[in-house]
Amino acid sequence: MGYDETFDVLVIGAGHAGCEAAASAARLGVSTALVTLNLDLVGQMSCNPAIGGIAKGHIVREIDALGGIMGRVIDRTGIQFRLLNRSRGPAVQSPRAQADRSLYRSEMRRVLEGLSGLYLRQGKVVDLIVRENKVRGVVLEDGREFSAKAVIVATGTFLNGLIHTGKRTYSAGRAGEPASIELAESFKKLGFPVGRLKTGTPPRLDGRTIDWSAFEPQPGDVTPVPFSFSTDILSQRQIQCHIGYTTQSVHECIRRNLSESPLYSGKIRGIGPRYCPSIEDKVVKFAEKERHQLFLEPEGHDTNEVYLNGFSTSLPAELQQELVHMIPGLDEAQIIRPGYAIEYDFVDPRELGPDLQTSRVSGLFHAGQINGTTGYEEAACQGLIAGINAALHVQGRTAFRVTRNESYIGVLVEDLIKQGVDEPYRIFTSRAENRLSLRYDNADERLSEKGRRLGLVGDVDWDRYNARQHRLNRLRSALDEISLKRADVRYAAVAAVLNCELGDKVTLAQLAKRPGVTSELIKSLLPEDLQREMGETDLSTALADSLYAGYKNSYQASIDRLFHHDGLRIPKRMSFGGISGLSNEIVERLERAKPMTFGEARRIPGLTPAALSALLVYLAANQHAA
Repeated sequence: MGYDETFDVLVIGAGHAGCEAAASAARLGVSTALVTLNLDLVGQMSCNPAIGGIAKGHIVREIDALGGIMGRVIDRTGIQFRLLNRSRGPAVQSPRAQADRSLYRSEMRRVLEGLSGLYLRQGKVVDLIVRENKVRGVVLEDGREFSAKAVIVATGTFLNGLIHTGKRTYSAGRAGEPASIELAESFKKLGFPVGRLKTGTPPRLDGRTIDWSAFEPQPGDVTPVPFSFSTDILSQRQIQCHIGYTTQSVHECIRRNLSESPLYSGKIRGIGPRYCPSIEDKVVKFAEKERHQLFLEPEGHDTNEVYLNGFSTSLPAELQQELVHMIPGLDEAQIIRPGYAIEYDFVDPRELGPDLQTSRVSGLFHAGQINGTTGYEEAACQGLIAGINAALHVQGRTAFRVTRNESYIGVLVEDLIKQGVDEPYRIFTSRAENRLSLRYDNADERLSEKGRRLGLVGDVDWDRYNARQHRLNRLRSALDEISLKRADVRYAAVAAVLNCELGDKVTLAQLAKRPGVTSELIKSLLPEDLQREMGETDLSTALADSLYAGYKNSYQASIDRLFHHDGLRIPKRMSFGGISGLSNEIVERLERAKPMTFGEARRIPGLTPAALSALLVYLAANQHAA
């Protein structure tokens, strides 16, 4: 059989999963094709033009530490950077950046086109070529056939995509682009278990028609935190976002028109993301709330388009306009693009191994929303893992994996392949048992050596990594070894500033844990040569290591305890709502699954380590009721 072109690895789809997959495979030295419907939309941000967020920012840092590209691209194209959870502990702080949607897309394509061995092709893949349970290539709608030893499917919401706006329903992969119906059918023919999920997007507004004075400004950080360890400083001009709120009149209008929502009329069968609900869902499920927060986020420096974050909807376009006008400050605002909901097919991720290769077809890998996840970051990290392993598969090398104890990527992959999904999966810090060690600032220490061994971390980045480790080791030693004694002049000055007794002697590491002690104070007590040598985040990393050192052993013991009580029985008619410390979401999951043992409960998708600990304590205290 003659093929039009032959490649080692072929990637279907050029969203965030596809871009990382293609880049990693090509950089590992195999000829790689990236096939997409429209090459002008490589790296398109279909929903919110933002990267990062709680736990998501950790994943972007991990992608970068392994040698991926997302962190570098957002650092070059971000227009507002914020470190979330600054007031909380270092383990749950996470970077987030608003992107210039157009710049992000063009920069992503520029990066991909600069990679040797990567070939971009435009076309619609309609079928997989599979013989003897091995993938051999793909068939395109225009008749071309490409041969490949490994194929990565990263199709996003395009598989059997169906858009809903009010009572209007039409086939599409996203607004303005065709759905991939034939390819979706090919998965069913191959015997893959297929389900339906949904997601949505809010209306985009014309910024010239907004009364910005009615909203609360939300500026970026004065000293922005980059995503890539290779970025020394972010110097581009930052934009200002704004915060607003819905009103009771908005809520009442939505309630009166729920019959117009495909979500509540029964037209939508797919399950939506719990953590990013539509405005209809918010009004119905949180009826007690008088208002819901909105974020007005500009989509770039050279556009008037504004993303109305928090107002995802599938209501009719004319009703969306009416609702927008009810929001203070938006009474004259015009909608550029109405919001919509989209349903799409996904394949049960329990079909996959840790390398994201399917067990049903050798050489076939899945990454992104086809596995039931939601979010650019979740998709990108799967693309990276799939791309690495597709290349290794072609080269006959051992598969690569990262564990849940060393990365959020490992948490995500294990959750997917072992538990599957019953709703779009989103990463959270609460999903990681080892989250005290999985900070955004130490992703390089956890993963860069792995990236180097693979061949994805180049010489310049490797030298940068080793230089940082040298600085951190010096800092850690200084914190443990430098101490203030009563006879020291600095002792009296520090005690006066803190207005407290320090004891006869206190190390800088001990001092740093005291209330009111800032990193600036600790820095002033370090040797001058070390102060000059330190990078922007070196001290915060060393201090965080010191802060959590005492907690790790006890925390790990509590986690280990969870895995030794799988046989503990759960009473048949137990009311999970009576257990202190369980959220409504966790109670709902437990009531729906009706586990008979603690082991069954532990394997329910979405149950966090904290929730499992609360359940275990309750069961242990009430064993007589079983």
